[in-house]
Amino acid sequence: MKKILLIIPFCFLGIQIYAQTEEAPRPVAQYSQSRMTASGILFVSGQIPINPETGELLKGDIKAETNQVMKNIGAILEANEMSYSDIVKCTVFLTDIRDYSAMNEVYGSFFKDHFPAREAIEVVNLPLGASIEISAIASK
Repeated sequence: MKKILLIIPFCFLGIQIYAQTEEAPRPVAQYSQSRMTASGILFVSGQIPINPETGELLKGDIKAETNQVMKNIGAILEANEMSYSDIVKCTVFLTDIRDYSAMNEVYGSFFKDHFPAREAIEVVNLPLGASIEISAIASK
């Protein structure tokens, strides 16, 4: 009888592992809160200022809205064992670019040692009538 040696490839090394959390709003369409590549890069979907506890959209105060968005991003980072210091890139969408300074004041308070690369873009509309949306890319 011949002996057969089986070599099992390490297929699991390419599996994408990422966590979703109830501490951030549920997606409002067909997308995930985030996805992580096998190499440890986390892509965080654009977050709008939805309070995850109530499901309500904050409106009327760009500082409060930015704070909620950043807290939502933080909850997704934490669920994936990351922090704000792991963010390498953000994209900020504003429906009124005149809100830039107030948004930037709050946004900047979430970073201590370094700031990620970023752009801020004025757009006509955002989902659910939000005034701000921020997406992020993080890496360990």
